[in-house]
Amino acid sequence: MPGRPRSPSASPAAPARQRQSPANGAGAASTMAAGFPLTQTAAKGLPQSEVEPQVRAFHRRIASVLAILAGLLVVAVILGSSIGPVPVPFDKTVAIVLQRLGLDTGVAFSAREALVVDQVRLPRVLTAVLVGAALGTAGTIMQGVFRNPLADPGVIGVSSGAAVGAVTCIALGWSAAHRWMLPAFAFAGAMASIALVFGIWASGRLRSVSTLLLIGIGINSLLSAVISAIMTLAKNEQELRGIVFWLQGGLDARTWEHVSLIALPIVLGIALALVYGRDMNMLLLGEEHAKSAGVHVGRTRLVLLLLASLITGTGVAVTGVIGFVGLIVPHLLRLIAGPDHRLLLPASALGGALFLVLADLVSRVAFQPHNLQVGVVTAFVGAPLFLFMALRSSRAGVH
Repeated sequence: MPGRPRSPSASPAAPARQRQSPANGAGAASTMAAGFPLTQTAAKGLPQSEVEPQVRAFHRRIASVLAILAGLLVVAVILGSSIGPVPVPFDKTVAIVLQRLGLDTGVAFSAREALVVDQVRLPRVLTAVLVGAALGTAGTIMQGVFRNPLADPGVIGVSSGAAVGAVTCIALGWSAAHRWMLPAFAFAGAMASIALVFGIWASGRLRSVSTLLLIGIGINSLLSAVISAIMTLAKNEQELRGIVFWLQGGLDARTWEHVSLIALPIVLGIALALVYGRDMNMLLLGEEHAKSAGVHVGRTRLVLLLLASLITGTGVAVTGVIGFVGLIVPHLLRLIAGPDHRLLLPASALGGALFLVLADLVSRVAFQPHNLQVGVVTAFVGAPLFLFMALRSSRAGVH
């Protein structure tokens, strides 16, 4: 009523803003569905007796989802190590793998079977596990930071930079000088591309994530032109074939040295990314809400993007460009496990590893005696899935 005095505490403005803010949405239930931390929800007034069962249920869901994915991954690793032109029975494959871990099962196997599994297939499969986990985690980070489901690990130029480095190495004939020359050039190219993207972004006045995304798209286009120019100037067919094979992505001739080279940076990068699960949940609710919850938005985004770039560059350096793993896996797991990054990040690591191991298995056995590059298989599987999910999301939005 006009003229009626109102105390600041009685003003409806602040509560109204709280009720209508994106952070609150339709209340505590919707914020929890969006991955809002349960402790924050409790602070908004839920009784502790209601919060504790929800926390226990969430922890059980994390344990069950991760246990299922880990179990499927173990099965896929055994399948990938057993199946091939020289088949090895599953029990013998398990025995060989356990023997490598120092466990004797008493199952007899021949020296030939041990050589095939331990020195040929297992390093290849474990490389797929590490690279798939890196791409799955990096894709989740990119989609969360940019708040864009179309973002993937290569969106800011990591994969294109690695490709330029590798293609340059092949074109100059240096890849034959030493077996580590090609991965070194690819990793250097990935890191140089990231430095260029972040350097341009830091030099501007508007340092928003949308600006960074646009810069990444521009650098990707430029680097694609560089790759095309180098391919056009290839000296012979063998050199051109080597470039094309690398760009398609593959796991051929991977050894234990490749596994040891990429294991530490990828495992460490993923472990550090898991620490930021809660902060990524806050970022999804908007910058203002994240800041009010104590998240240093600029620093968190920068660290996450650098971690995603590091693990992507490390993986791509030894396998070539493998697409759709970091795009499809987070999508599928978000539908299955929900959007909470405390679960989605580790699930995407396991899911990415599972997807790439199975794709590699298909690439080796589906077209025998010919082998497809694993990047071709991921594109064959990933592109239709991506189109299906895009149409599904579009229809859900319309209706």
